[in-house]
Formats: sequence, C-alpha cells, structure tokens
Amino acid sequence: MSSFRRSLPESHIYVYDNNSTDKTALVAEAAGAIVRQEELQGKGHVIRRMFSDIEADIYVLVDGDDTYDAGSAPPMIRMLLTRHYDMVTATRVSTVGDACYRFGHRFVNRLFSGIVAWIFGDRILDMLSGFRVFTRRFVKSFPALSLGFETETEFTVHALELNLPVGQIDSPYRARPEGSHSKLNTYSDGFRILFSIFELIKEERPLQFFSLIAAILFLIAVILIVPIILEFDHTGLVRRFPTAILCTGIMLLSSLSFFCGLILESIASVRKEAKRIAYLSFRPPFD
Repeated sequence: MSSFRRSLPESHIYVYDNNSTDKTALVAEAAGAIVRQEELQGKGHVIRRMFSDIEADIYVLVDGDDTYDAGSAPPMIRMLLTRHYDMVTATRVSTVGDACYRFGHRFVNRLFSGIVAWIFGDRILDMLSGFRVFTRRFVKSFPALSLGFETETEFTVHALELNLPVGQIDSPYRARPEGSHSKLNTYSDGFRILFSIFELIKEERPLQFFSLIAAILFLIAVILIVPIILEFDHTGLVRRFPTAILCTGIMLLSSLSFFCGLILESIASVRKEAKRIAYLSFRPPFD
C-alpha cells in the first residue's frame, strides 16, 4: 500500500476486508488506509460494495496481493484523462520468469480473452487483469452481478458491449510476497469464469446464443429424419415411427429456441439502453 501512496499521494486509499484472517485490516489501517468490511465472501461482493459506497471522479482498482506495479498507476490515469477513456487495463508483463505468472493462468487468460474477443471485440488483451482505472460513469453504470473472480470478465464485457472507449498499458507483474498464497484456483475458478462468459453471452447476445442451439438441434433432426425420408421414398412406409416423432419434437425445440432468442434480443436491447442512459447521466472527468 505504501507504494501506491507514494505514486498517488493525493488519493484516498480504501481497503476492503473480506473476512481475512491474516491481520490485513490492521496492517492497512496502520498504514493510513480507510478500512471497510464486506462479510459476503467473494471478490464480486467486494467490488459491488466498493462501487456502491465510494464516490470519486477516477477509480484505481488493484488486487491487494502486491503483485502489481504501483508506478503504472499515474501513466494509466494520464492515459484515461488525455485520451478520454473510461477504462484503462494494466496488461501484465512478467519480470521475474514464469514463477509469478504460471503457465496455467496465462493459458486460461489467453483462451478466455480469445473467446470474449471473438464474441464482443478484441480491444482488451488481458481480460483477467486485476489492475484497472475507471471513470465515475463506468463505475456507476456497471451492474456488478458476479460473485467471485468472474468480475474481471464482467468489466470487459460491460465496456465492449457498450462500445466504451478503453485503453491498456503494459505493466510489470511480480511474484507474491513470500508467505502469501493466492486464493485463485486454476481449475475451479477457471470453470467458473468460463461459465460466466457463456452466461454473459446468453444475457448480452441472446440471439446468437439461442440461434446456435437452434442450429445444432436442427442439424440433429435432419440427420435423424433423412434415413426415414429415404425409406419412405422407396417403400412408402414409415417403420421407425418413434424416431419420426423424436425428429418432430427436436425440430419444434429448434424453432422454440430461435424465437426465444428473438424475444430475448429485444429485452437485451432495452437493458443495454438502460445501462447506456445510466452511463451518460454522469459527467466525465475530462476538461
């Protein structure tokens, strides 16, 4: 925390204690931070509480594990202000080898970033970075629905879906201090983030999501019905009547899925308009 105090001497530093057992709150308070509590476990709950409680023109959000470089904060803020961005992300660059940024984490980050880039746009390289700078209008229009580490994915999709101006800057990334341990589990949290991505696709791009399901069901129905049609053409009989009924049901489900996507697309458009209006209701911190 002292490094961020030196880099941003005029800032107010808040530390949210999320049921920690390692005296984090006491150490932060002794160092001059404003310490608050969030009893609901999970990073998403902390983000939601912070964004609700804290009023500022510019927000600097960083994980409290001492792996991010405080010296990157001032240039990130300058980039936000001079280029009129709403979010600037610190793209992690390892400075001490693979030990501080494990292969599994890098692979998962690239994979998930690629999926999000393919669906929503490729303007953010390090989707899971825990070091970001936001404007007030980004923070106050952000729904903050995630519970855990999926919240970084939600940041990215929120910015890309609303076509907000965003930037990124390379920032050194170092190993955690000796004796500390990451709460991030590569596999369990990875699956949660992947599920969150598909959930966001369903919520933000329902027509694409349900059209894909409809196309898969349609293809299955066609594969099953073709032999029945060929047999009927040759013999005039339908011997596999249960399969024909199954194909009819699958085709109906395909149509239902497509029309659900159409309806939900309209609802998603209304939600997007509401978020955009909330975003525009706050003035930017630019001259």
